[in-house]
Amino acid sequence: MTGIFTLGILGLSLSVDAFAAAVGKGATVQNARLNDAVRIGAVFGFFEAITPVIGWVLGLALSTWIAAVDHWIAFGLLLVIGGNMIRLACTGHDAETPEHDVRQSRHNRGVLGLVTTALATSIDATAVGVSLGVMRVNILAACLVIGGTTTVVATLGVIIGRHASVWIGRYAEILGGMALIGIGCSILYTHLSAP
Repeated sequence: MTGIFTLGILGLSLSVDAFAAAVGKGATVQNARLNDAVRIGAVFGFFEAITPVIGWVLGLALSTWIAAVDHWIAFGLLLVIGGNMIRLACTGHDAETPEHDVRQSRHNRGVLGLVTTALATSIDATAVGVSLGVMRVNILAACLVIGGTTTVVATLGVIIGRHASVWIGRYAEILGGMALIGIGCSILYTHLSAP
């Protein structure tokens, strides 16, 4: 049985992408408070916790297929989200649009973007879930440790990003989008260059 220390290291390694995305998210969220950071961190942690279960349930029969496409899915999602963030930062919003509508649109876009980003950064954990099933690891314990670790790491990422936004000002959303695209490219490169 895999120990809690090993699962903690696994959780840290899986949360690296979530951390980078959370830093970008923290830089773009205006006036983010600690409870906002925890909420965003919890969303990342939730998806990082459930995706190993999906892999575990899919089992060995699909492990080759999952490993073959997970990096392409993550790359595509992060490219679209990051590109959209950059586009919206560059175009701004229409001066004719009422401020309430602008806030509501940003909120809706923010929630959908957060969920999609969290899902994209956790897709690789699906293949890890298949491995956990083969190793006969207690999947509940693994998911709790992985999800908890990612929640803490992503929360810290949001806090760091929020403080960094003071220095990067209006370019925060552009940098956040570029960071997401960079994460997607890194995921793709890592998988394609693996022996």
